[in-house]
Amino acid sequence: MHRLILFDIDGTLVLTGRAGMRALNRAFADQCGVADALAGVALAGRTDRAIIEDVLHRHGLLRALDDDGFHRFCQRYFACLEEEMEVDAPGKRVLPGVEPLLQELSRHRDVEVALLTGNLEEGARLKLTHFDLWRHFAWGAFGGGTTDRNTLLPIALDQARARGIDPRKEHVFVVGDTPHDVACARSGGAYAVGVATGPYSEDDLHRSGADAVFPDLADTPRILALLTGAS
Repeated sequence: MHRLILFDIDGTLVLTGRAGMRALNRAFADQCGVADALAGVALAGRTDRAIIEDVLHRHGLLRALDDDGFHRFCQRYFACLEEEMEVDAPGKRVLPGVEPLLQELSRHRDVEVALLTGNLEEGARLKLTHFDLWRHFAWGAFGGGTTDRNTLLPIALDQARARGIDPRKEHVFVVGDTPHDVACARSGGAYAVGVATGPYSEDDLHRSGADAVFPDLADTPRILALLTGAS
């Protein structure tokens, strides 16, 4: 019986030193003439589409950005992000235990690993490629087409079925660092694994309803046992 493990990116797998925020700010300034666009905008756990539309709405520009305009904005964002990922910013790193856990999961033939992230797909690729982690993920559900993170779980499950993988709900795990990740998992009956390497504490994640919470992903044997059903 297959198990499906869906990983968030920012605050769960890596910290980018706020490269995404800087790149979005630059794209808003270049494409929309809005300076410091993300000031006061909630970022953690939201989809990129939701963040972009939030900023545009605040500045009365939402209706002015059609599909072509959104595409041009995203292309500018990706160009900025590629540059910002090269900046040696404080805190930028792969988070503890990530690489060993992904390596171990790859050895289990009945385990499928994928992404469930608010990032646009190309943004996800740029971030994870920088840290040499993209190679672990053949597919994923990304935040370019929806403002509601909870819709990403059904998208991921549809993609899994298209690949011949149809796990039971209790064998689907969403691993993330925010209450939004927890809510996404619970909305579809998946198992919510909280990891306190982002802006939320272990207590915060417990209170949000996570089924299991870890300070980080460094305890490979324990986390691997949970995800693979070895315990």
